[in-house]
Amino acid sequence: MKKHRARSASALAVVIAIGLQLAAAPAFAQSARLKFGTIAPRGSLYHQALLEMGDAWKQAEPRGSQFTVFTDGSQGGEVDTVRRMRIGQLHGALISVVGLMEIDAGAAALQVMPLMFRSWEEVDAAGQRVRPMLEKRLHDKGFVVLFWGEGGWVRFFSKERAVRPADFRKLRMFAWSGDPEQITLMKAMNYQPVVLETADIIPGLQTGLINAVPVTAMWALASQIDSSARHMLDIRWVPIVGAAVITRKTWEGLSSAGREALQRAAARAAGEIRARRVALDVEAVEAMKKRGLQVHALTPDAEAEWRQLAASVYPKIRGTMVPADMFDAVQAAVADYRFANGGERR
Repeated sequence: MKKHRARSASALAVVIAIGLQLAAAPAFAQSARLKFGTIAPRGSLYHQALLEMGDAWKQAEPRGSQFTVFTDGSQGGEVDTVRRMRIGQLHGALISVVGLMEIDAGAAALQVMPLMFRSWEEVDAAGQRVRPMLEKRLHDKGFVVLFWGEGGWVRFFSKERAVRPADFRKLRMFAWSGDPEQITLMKAMNYQPVVLETADIIPGLQTGLINAVPVTAMWALASQIDSSARHMLDIRWVPIVGAAVITRKTWEGLSSAGREALQRAAARAAGEIRARRVALDVEAVEAMKKRGLQVHALTPDAEAEWRQLAASVYPKIRGTMVPADMFDAVQAAVADYRFANGGERR
């Protein structure tokens, strides 16, 4: 009788063990393939950062694990990308604030306020202040931040010379279809936004549907926007900030080794992007100048007009486009940084 009970207990243990393995199988199957999306161009620094992160993850997982990156907006715009993550078609993405705002409006604080930042150091100071809050908000809404990164400063490209705010009010300016805040802001400044997807910028310029594009130099170079819009106003309008995110469901389904590998690779990616952000901007402008781009520097009078315009829309941004607490935190961080570095506190 005792032997029979022992055999029964052993059999039960085996059954339980098998059951636990089977229960764990869906999580393993899910972690065996990761699919990420981005609008960043294939071969760009941002694409390479994702590929390197994927390679590190695959080395920590069983043989046969796959990491796929869909580039160039092949999965749609950033709003579409977020929707695909929510329904499980994508597991993660590298997206700008435009996509992050689809998850939580607080992300707008890092990109929507024109002329708030004068340097990357000020962007970093603001990021250190608000990113922990943003990461918690994103986590609460089902997303885990792997790393933050920057994509350059938005400048204004146009088919004709334009330097002052009044010059751009005469132009039809591209506005990202996934960024309603930008459209609202442009209308508040009495501009003429034309809502398009990024893939429609070049056709829009060629047909005359638009004749001005606010975009980073790197994006303009990669997309050959300068072939149609041969004038660039050298203004640091807003920084492009973004993050690589993964759905919390996917993250929690990964093995501990896979999570650790992704975290280490993500830290390296953030460092590489930060180290290259200034040089990439400069190199892109120089490359386009060789192709005939005319760069127009801001005169002191023109800069004063732009800053007055930006300040005039801050009350319309705070509490609407950017949550008031996040707006105030960023503004305070920038003021503290300037005061600590010899400037006046305002």
